[in-house]
Amino acid sequence: MNRKSTRLDYLSRIERVHRYIRDHLDDDMDLDQLADIACFSRCHWHRIYRGIVGETAAQTVRRLRLHRAAGELVNARSDIRNIARRAGYSSVEAFNRVFRAAYGEPPAQYRDRTQRPPDLKPDQLKETIMYETAIETLPPIRLAATRHLGDYLKIDEAFQRVFMWNARSAAVQGAPRMVGIFHDDPHTVETDRLQSDAGLVIESDMPVDGHEIRAIDVSGGRYAVLAFKGPYAELQRGYDWLFTTWLPESGQEAGEGPVYEEYLNDPTCTPPTELRTNICLPLAG
Repeated sequence: MNRKSTRLDYLSRIERVHRYIRDHLDDDMDLDQLADIACFSRCHWHRIYRGIVGETAAQTVRRLRLHRAAGELVNARSDIRNIARRAGYSSVEAFNRVFRAAYGEPPAQYRDRTQRPPDLKPDQLKETIMYETAIETLPPIRLAATRHLGDYLKIDEAFQRVFMWNARSAAVQGAPRMVGIFHDDPHTVETDRLQSDAGLVIESDMPVDGHEIRAIDVSGGRYAVLAFKGPYAELQRGYDWLFTTWLPESGQEAGEGPVYEEYLNDPTCTPPTELRTNICLPLAG
């Protein structure tokens, strides 16, 4: 087997592990069992995974569980003890320590800060939060992308497929620009019907012929660009402010295209509190 085919085989096996982790986040995760799923030697498995992915398998499991927990704290009223158990912690105290280390505050405080009261009026929203937003002329971009159906907080599953495609095809050299396109309003469309696309920016003339990957062209033009800093689980707060406060007061009209997000740093090596995302809303005119 030559070097190229060996690398492709390794990537395919790592992708198999990623699918297993996402499908079994509620289960006790035996890291040695992951080596068996990937058909790697248990002795060398951890080094291989970290070398290819950039984090250990244990860090992947922990990051995905905490990301899900943050979403549950923001969007639901589940008991924190149940959230802790789903995240793999037998005690709330242990969950509190780990969550606080990652998100900068304990779960209960995080929930109180991020959950918007259902009767909060737009003028009250303006008083509680504000985001830096500018009107910019953005160039058109082309993406190599794949469709994600369902909960927007799980779009990382689609991004993983695109990253694996890029690792096989070497279409993008260096650190890729990551973009998510969101077609539906999660306030009005049922979660399992939400449609989004996860993609990497590619050259405008680059052909895309992956099995699950297709080319998407995003129009350039005038956009409202909201600079968001913080966990992905809180991005909806930025959308709420953009549409209920900034847009009505800006004198602008929303355009016909979908909103897209550009992720400016790497979630595998960046604390959730330091993640930076541009929310880009097309404007008419």
